[in-house]
Amino acid sequence: MPDVRVLATGLEFPEGPVVMPDGSVVLVEIRGRRLTRVWPDGRKQVVAQIPGGPNGAAIGPDGKCYICNNGGFSWTASRGTMMPGPPSPAEYIGGSIQRVDLSTGKVETLFDKCGEHPLKGPNDLVFDRHGGLWFTDLGKRRARDMDVGAFYYIKPGMKEIVEGSFGMLPANGIGLSPDENTVYVAETPTARLWAFDLAAPGEVKPRDVIYRGERGKPIAGLGGYQMFDSLAVEASGNVCVATLISGCISVIAPDGKVVEQVPTGDRVTTNIAFGGPELKTAYITLSGKGELIAMDWARPGLPLNFLNK
Repeated sequence: MPDVRVLATGLEFPEGPVVMPDGSVVLVEIRGRRLTRVWPDGRKQVVAQIPGGPNGAAIGPDGKCYICNNGGFSWTASRGTMMPGPPSPAEYIGGSIQRVDLSTGKVETLFDKCGEHPLKGPNDLVFDRHGGLWFTDLGKRRARDMDVGAFYYIKPGMKEIVEGSFGMLPANGIGLSPDENTVYVAETPTARLWAFDLAAPGEVKPRDVIYRGERGKPIAGLGGYQMFDSLAVEASGNVCVATLISGCISVIAPDGKVVEQVPTGDRVTTNIAFGGPELKTAYITLSGKGELIAMDWARPGLPLNFLNK
């Protein structure tokens, strides 16, 4: 593993890293049910306690932190690692999109449904340049069945939510191409990366159905027992997907070619974000180990709207 630096330990299933302009990293701790800031010296500061399951984070045009809340998991030990399990009714409070004021820790719930359909397990999110918010809903897995997933768009102003596509198996990581004409969505158990062409901000372009009503195109799928989690995009347009089981970051070109797989040392590698000089430092959450690490990256990351510019 190239030049890995451990920035923080003892995190309770970290996810959703956001590299701030001051060099700190804001992330969620799903099992810890909190939003945490990790300072460059390794100090951890609790920004807010968040009931349920804070699962992803992004900075909006108002400077506040937007959170995907999956509603909560149960937790079981697997090979020495605490892993999410099916929630019991007592643990699950329903999915939502929330907003956190980083200076005060105040938490607001913005949406818990799209139309008449409740959000089941919001997971990952990304802002477009217009201030609209794309996010995925992984759904929930139960003892004998599981939800299919979807992704949604909250229009600029945060007053209206629309469905992007429903019926994924299910939807986890999400990101935009550099020109914002494509939204990428990673499916977890299939380890498949989908590309959805956009006709306008928040509007998925119609396309010929492949088999069962898909609105996107699968551009890559991994063999063997691997699963996709969250993702980030490079300035070149490559999509970097945190890959479970094999414990790596899979770098996938827009044409679907697997450029490389960068090992991380943790089979529960869940997310990646870019920061540092020229955005050539990768910040990666190792949820199995409870660590936030950083490593030099071969190519620069894509600047995020309202954050890296």
